[in-house]
Amino acid sequence: MKKTTFLFCLLFPFILKSQNIEGHSKDAFAHTFSIVARDTVTGEMAVGVQSHWFSVGSIVSWGKAGVGVVATQSFVNPAYGPEGLALMADGISAEEALTKLVEKDEGRAFRQVAFLDANGNVSGFTGEKCVEVAEDLQGRNFSVQANMMLNDKVVPAMAEAFLKYSDYPLAERVVEVLKAAQAAGGDIRGKQSAALVVVGPERTENSWEDKKIDLRVDDHKNPLEELSRLLKVNRAYDHMNKGDLAVEEGNMEKALKEYGAAEEMFPDNLEMKFWKAVALANSGRIAEAKPIFQAVFEADENWKEMITRLPPSGILTISEEELKEITE
Repeated sequence: MKKTTFLFCLLFPFILKSQNIEGHSKDAFAHTFSIVARDTVTGEMAVGVQSHWFSVGSIVSWGKAGVGVVATQSFVNPAYGPEGLALMADGISAEEALTKLVEKDEGRAFRQVAFLDANGNVSGFTGEKCVEVAEDLQGRNFSVQANMMLNDKVVPAMAEAFLKYSDYPLAERVVEVLKAAQAAGGDIRGKQSAALVVVGPERTENSWEDKKIDLRVDDHKNPLEELSRLLKVNRAYDHMNKGDLAVEEGNMEKALKEYGAAEEMFPDNLEMKFWKAVALANSGRIAEAKPIFQAVFEADENWKEMITRLPPSGILTISEEELKEITE
């Protein structure tokens, strides 16, 4: 962190007090750029954010399946997250919900917030005390917002990118929007953390089922590059999870397809190789599975012990003779 930035962050609470805005010095400090968006085809909703601040995703991004998403930033009032989602869950539109919360917030002049509901309604608010360059811009099924930016090109670049990458899956589309913001100048202080949350179009019975994607880069030299990498890993493990379910169902053809798709994305990943070989073995294709197993065992001998523990669970359904052939 540059010396001037460090001194600014250190002194800012005292600056607030000197301006007679006692009480807001305790608020989380997350100047940043973000997007809330909805995919009109899948109904998925997402929040994406990057900032020159540690762990921005822990306070800025909120989402609930079948309800909506929220980005709350600048001097963060975290209550906008759960309270906004609760209002939208009761059928109140994004615009009305945000208006209700802004009106009762004594620190609204320092807030920047965006709501999006499951119907695609969006609303944004930028308080007059947000650090320039600060603005928000809404379009069909999206809102982009930023404060403490290097220039006034950041927010328009985000909106343009959202429209440009309309054929991308929502998560990848949001990442491209964040990249466009950074390319246009981004946060005047630089970059440190990023986050991505995607929720589904239908309400879920269990809270842990809400988020289809929940990725955070808390501290990194190139947070968006790392976020992109994690998103690719996430996509690969989606295939792995589907493969695991197929194994449980006894559908080895589907399992092989899913494990193979994951391995294509990360050909050096031992776990992906291993489970593809398991699917092959369970399909009676021992000759094809054996060299894959051997390559994995040579890279890490713990996998050889691992395979001997699978038959009792029913995950590996081969004979003792075939297991011995693989592990010799």
